[in-house]
Amino acid sequence: MRASVPSRAALACALACTILFSACHRHARILEVAYVSAPQVNLRDRVAAVFNKVGLVKNGERVEVLDHDRHFVRVRSASGSEGWMEQRYLVNEKVYDQIQELTQNSKNNPVQGQGTTRSGTNLHVEPGRDAEHLYQLAQGEKVSLLKRSTAEKPGSVAAPSRSKAKAGENKEPTPILEDWWLVRDSQARVGWVLARMVDLDVPLDVAQYAEGQRIVAFFVLDEVSDGDKKVPQYLTLLTEPKDGLPFDFNQIRVFTWNVRHHRYETAYRERLPGMLPVTLAQENFDKEGTLPTFSIQVQDGSGNVAPRKYKLNTPIVRRVLAPGEVAGKRR
Repeated sequence: MRASVPSRAALACALACTILFSACHRHARILEVAYVSAPQVNLRDRVAAVFNKVGLVKNGERVEVLDHDRHFVRVRSASGSEGWMEQRYLVNEKVYDQIQELTQNSKNNPVQGQGTTRSGTNLHVEPGRDAEHLYQLAQGEKVSLLKRSTAEKPGSVAAPSRSKAKAGENKEPTPILEDWWLVRDSQARVGWVLARMVDLDVPLDVAQYAEGQRIVAFFVLDEVSDGDKKVPQYLTLLTEPKDGLPFDFNQIRVFTWNVRHHRYETAYRERLPGMLPVTLAQENFDKEGTLPTFSIQVQDGSGNVAPRKYKLNTPIVRRVLAPGEVAGKRR
């Protein structure tokens, strides 16, 4: 019986040390708060070539940073798991706050179209490949398009034109510009994505009339009855099929449904440089009744933007002039 006393004391001491060690880890000083920017990352028990997995953190998850070791950090996840992960898979609280501010500021932006991601892509806080990002979108994810912008493509310049080369002009190289979209995903997360990474979900019946132009945005103006089905009528905005243009679109087209021939037809077409957003409404026009309207933002030669409204009284589209406004020559 006497021999067992030291063993019990040693066991109690070891247990107390374990509890104390665990408590110290639970109350380790938090160096900073960070967020996971990769799809998912395994937490490891040590910084070494051989390690054990002790947890898993996912994209957008908040973690507490407890320690640093070269390119690794020790973190604690929301579930309480602790382990090491690479620093490059984390962004700081400033980036998270920027995403939240961007989401808040764009919550009332009118949707300019729906799209689908071609492959996995990042939601950046600003237009540009080098801009910080937090969330990642998977391939095939549906997004709402809110706003277009442009940014320089890092490390690339446009080739000089032949006319300049012949003249022997020495000019600074022109950077290549890329189009970017501000998008909102199915989880209401907002950020900038490279425009070429998103395909616009334009109905094929309308997309086939693009005539080599790029459809930038599309809207359902109203619906008409054809037998026992309802068919939408569309406004589309188009532009030249290249990035970096100083306007969002340079052509508008309205497609109405011909009930007799059961097909779409171009009811209206106009060329003019314009900027997003486009807004839709319903308005009463006395004898014509309540009609769908759309307002676009037209850009003049000096870069100034002014609104312009149209109404659709199927199949006729006409300008709606503001008081004192005089219609200019249509192009």
